Amino acid sequence: MSSTPSNMISSDPATPGSAAVAGISPTFSPLYQQIKALIMQRLQSGEWKPGELIPSEVELGNRFKVSQGTVRKAIDELAAENLVIRRQGKGTFVATHHEDQTQFRFLRLMPDDSQPKPAEKRVIELKRLRAPAEIARLLGMKSGDSVVFVKRVMSFEGAPTILEELWLPGVIFKGLTLERLVEYRGPMYGLFETEFGTRMIRATEQIRAASADDEVAELLSVRPLSPLLSVERVSFTYGDKPVEVRRGLYVTEHHHYQNELS
Repeated sequence: MSSTPSNMISSDPATPGSAAVAGISPTFSPLYQQIKALIMQRLQSGEWKPGELIPSEVELGNRFKVSQGTVRKAIDELAAENLVIRRQGKGTFVATHHEDQTQFRFLRLMPDDSQPKPAEKRVIELKRLRAPAEIARLLGMKSGDSVVFVKRVMSFEGAPTILEELWLPGVIFKGLTLERLVEYRGPMYGLFETEFGTRMIRATEQIRAASADDEVAELLSVRPLSPLLSVERVSFTYGDKPVEVRRGLYVTEHHHYQNELS
């Protein structure tokens, strides 16, 4: 089945050759990429929710009328992108931010001498305001649209290490309150996923050197003008929609920023 010409157009949106598959070129796209796009559609629609078991490769092959090998290749790419997780002997599950391996996917600051440790989180403020022009641009919004602003400090073994400022679209996160954020003990992205139906699937980052002003120095317990690592992240959900701008200042005296390039 994998040799089927991928430029064939079908009127059935569940058929790999369908022009209804978002992001698929009508001229050419490998068949497994078409199957990947179909699976992504179902993830985005919520047919299979975070943490849930998805149908087997055989079942998906029968549904999409392709070989098991074609489905496996599509699942391989989704697993490599941390959108699904394979569990030996159990099947393939939709990835969730409540999984340890997923939590640290977006936190690249690692201790110099050991494995990542649980973070202690102190929320300084949460407020609603009108989006500054630059934040609106990054979130694909209009300047002045409602955003939720969060400021917090993350500490490891009692040492303040990260000062973060977040901007979130007000329409999506209108139910987010300071009280809810303070009482929540899990990963923030897990909260977004569970209570706001928003799953972060990829992010872009800009990294530069910075120094601590007086306010930052006090919050991070460092001397004024101490060197810091500045990280600006834009996180995206399904459909490549930006749903978070996060700016962090990192103390790197006992930590380093780690990334894997491939």
